[in-house]
Amino acid sequence: MPDPPVPGAPPEQWWPPVAMTAPWLTENAAGYDLLHVHFGLESFSTDELRAGLDAARRAGRPVIFTVHDLDNPQIVDQEPYRALLDVIVPAADRLVTLTPSAAAEIERRWGRQSMVLAHPTLLDEAATPKREADGTVRVGIHLRDLRPNIDAEGAVRAATEAARSLEETGRAIEVEVLLNERVRDDRLADRVVAAANGQTAVRVRRTPYLDDAEIEAWLGGLDLFVLPYRHGTHSGWVELCYDLGVRVAGTDVGHIRSQHPSEFRVVDLDDARTLADAATWAGDARHPSSPADDRLATRRLERSEERRAVREAHARLYSDAIAEVSA
Repeated sequence: MPDPPVPGAPPEQWWPPVAMTAPWLTENAAGYDLLHVHFGLESFSTDELRAGLDAARRAGRPVIFTVHDLDNPQIVDQEPYRALLDVIVPAADRLVTLTPSAAAEIERRWGRQSMVLAHPTLLDEAATPKREADGTVRVGIHLRDLRPNIDAEGAVRAATEAARSLEETGRAIEVEVLLNERVRDDRLADRVVAAANGQTAVRVRRTPYLDDAEIEAWLGGLDLFVLPYRHGTHSGWVELCYDLGVRVAGTDVGHIRSQHPSEFRVVDLDDARTLADAATWAGDARHPSSPADDRLATRRLERSEERRAVREAHARLYSDAIAEVSA
């Protein structure tokens, strides 16, 4: 079902999800069998969210909530968001989350069990990444539009110190930091650029918003991608890096490390040595016992099968939830 258009706005314009409002859920009850909520809770008050859930229940429609975020990456003060979780997590008929560790936190906080379904592949078809074989470790950081959960200055400072320490040991390294041209805080953007000054191995590049193909091409040339998060729960970046065979280093927040633990290294942005160690770990992995092309081909087959299984699991979940409400 397509989202209702925003009056007077261009196509694809984001707006608060009208499909979570009580009037829409009531008026369109004949057009949907169940309500599956993923994101957008922060657009509503607790009363508005409760009214929407009550409307779905009056219509006899089950509610499924996939708990992607136990902390919301778009906001600083988490208390209003946690209040929303306190409304929807107990009220939903079924819960889904992405990792066993997140399911354990949900059960600990609300006493509810969740179905754990891994995030499926983000790629359909993609060329095998071609990484330079010149011994240089290539590290990437994408600061996007400087949303609140990204420690942009800390990331660039740590990268600068890590690059300096690796160069002193004779290890070649290149760090590219991408930053959107349009950001939420222009003064912070200036400080980010300044933090890299004096270290030629670290380059900050301002870019327009990159589409999926451009992101995939950029990531595919890296040995290591860095997630400098202050808070968060799960990450689509980790999934895309796994699809492309790129290792990830990130701060130990939420359950991100649980998504693909064998290819994730925890770093502390206040200790640049941890980032230098992660860069060395990623660079040394460039010479596996089996060719990279073969490993990625095998991985893509596995991920394709996983996506099929995740789709089937959702279909069963929907059928069971509808049957339970109808009984």
